Amino acid sequence: MLSPKRVRFRKQHKGRMAGAAHRGNTLTKGEFGLQATTCGYITNRQIEAARIAISRKMKRGGNVWIRIFPDKSLTRKPAEVRMGGGKGSPEMWVAVVRPGRIMFEIGGLDKETSLEALRLAMYKLPVKTKITKLVND
Repeated sequence: MLSPKRVRFRKQHKGRMAGAAHRGNTLTKGEFGLQATTCGYITNRQIEAARIAISRKMKRGGNVWIRIFPDKSLTRKPAEVRMGGGKGSPEMWVAVVRPGRIMFEIGGLDKETSLEALRLAMYKLPVKTKITKLVND
């Protein structure tokens, strides 16, 4: 699973997800990409599940690039605990994804296999996505 080697603070503020992604919203390495159309948190397990689905469909051909990294910790308090007592302990690592963010890129494969691999990865993610392709001008 993806997680940071070390972080400055164990617990982070919740933050806001309003607005579109201004960084990471263009294809840079591959010919096809998976782009988010809604915002949300994507856990390290979901990223890994999507990566496995893509690589199984590719069958050792082509390249896949993961453009998101789960560097935000989410905390949870145990079940049936009374109010108060501070913030819960870190439970999982998530990547904050805003609309327009490219999450996965594929290169070096034919069009049909690339589209099918990204379509399988779409089902593993909690945000709505669309498949984008590199425009050669």
